Amino acid sequence: MLGLKKFLNFIADKSKGLFSNLFIKKKDSLSYLTDLCDQLISEDGVVSGITIAREIWQLYEKLNLEEKEVFFLQIDKKYKPNYSIITKACKVFIDKNNETNLELLNEATEGKRQELIRRLNLAPNGTQYLVKMREDLIYFLNKHPELKSLDKDFRHLFRSWFNPGFLKLTRIKKDTDPDILQKIIKNERVHEIKSIEALYRRLENDRLFYAYFHPILDKEPLIFVQVAFTKGIGNSIQAITEGDISNTNNYDAVTFYSISNSNKGLQQITLGNFLIKRVVFEIQQEFPKVKQFYTLSPIPGLASWFLKQPEVKIKNILKNYNSSQLYFLKDENIDSFNRKKIEENKDALKKITYYYLTEEKFNNRPLNGVANFHLNNGASIYDIVINGDLSSNGYKESFGIMVNYYYELGKIVKNHEDFVNKGKISIMDNLKEHV
Repeated sequence: MLGLKKFLNFIADKSKGLFSNLFIKKKDSLSYLTDLCDQLISEDGVVSGITIAREIWQLYEKLNLEEKEVFFLQIDKKYKPNYSIITKACKVFIDKNNETNLELLNEATEGKRQELIRRLNLAPNGTQYLVKMREDLIYFLNKHPELKSLDKDFRHLFRSWFNPGFLKLTRIKKDTDPDILQKIIKNERVHEIKSIEALYRRLENDRLFYAYFHPILDKEPLIFVQVAFTKGIGNSIQAITEGDISNTNNYDAVTFYSISNSNKGLQQITLGNFLIKRVVFEIQQEFPKVKQFYTLSPIPGLASWFLKQPEVKIKNILKNYNSSQLYFLKDENIDSFNRKKIEENKDALKKITYYYLTEEKFNNRPLNGVANFHLNNGASIYDIVINGDLSSNGYKESFGIMVNYYYELGKIVKNHEDFVNKGKISIMDNLKEHV
């Protein structure tokens, strides 16, 4: 009898170990992660919701890239709107259109993905995790276009959570928290900041540097803009970022020269247009001497676009100009050594650039994203600047060519409305005369 008891205890101990191992494996599996998402959505208690959300984030952080891909596909399929439920909700609302049935219809068309995102935000640092999660999601969008609807749900919520009314505009200075300064150096996406000393140059008295912060992410600059006091319009990015400190009494304009969204997870949340308008207001209040607002903007994609165009198209754009004189642009190693050749062919290059900015369209909007951004904000194309960027990246992206946009305060609203409603691009007369 004693021997049988020992045997049964032995089996029980082994079984306990076996089931414990199975439970551990289950906890590390994607199926367990999605089960937790189910629990989170169905949970009514806030405290238990916080606990479940925290556990989801702990497991999500351990996933590798392939597992994250599978996870996004699973939750998209599982929680997206159900067409049959929508159809039934539509019929009920049509039969009896009251507030209750309208709410049921709204819930059906939304599905459960947005509710999952909202509840994941319950966890400590949930907002920060969600921004990072969207950055992961963006990585898979080209491979899985079906995930774009899930991304739209993220964007829909982020536009509310990161509404400019919630954001704090801060002037960045040399004595700003060093951690923030390092993040700015890391996340500057337009004109590289090579060192803290290089950043300090952009924080001198003849420069202004502003960033938006969210109260929950108080040490994470979401987007930042850099401005230079200038006499007239700025036309050299090297002079602005590396030149000598200028006399701050000798200026009548400012030139915006860089705007960077520092977090990929917040792409397409349209913070930039609000930031520029807010900074213009701040400058007007603090520096009433400033009357003119320009940009010195890059033209990413100009070079790659030009190199793909058939020769007959380039000839048509240039009319009587001998297009063979631009063959040197096809050299893969084009750099500042070609500066003189570029200057010699500036009229032709202005025509090419003008055509690219105003005629090359996608969905009836400029193909160039920077141009679309400023024109949608109400700016006008003021001038095309030859050899405006002498950096290797400047020549690689656009043969060193940059563009000035002009924010004419009295015409911003009209320019914006004409652009949005009619597709009309505002161009200053001084540029029209030369192209």
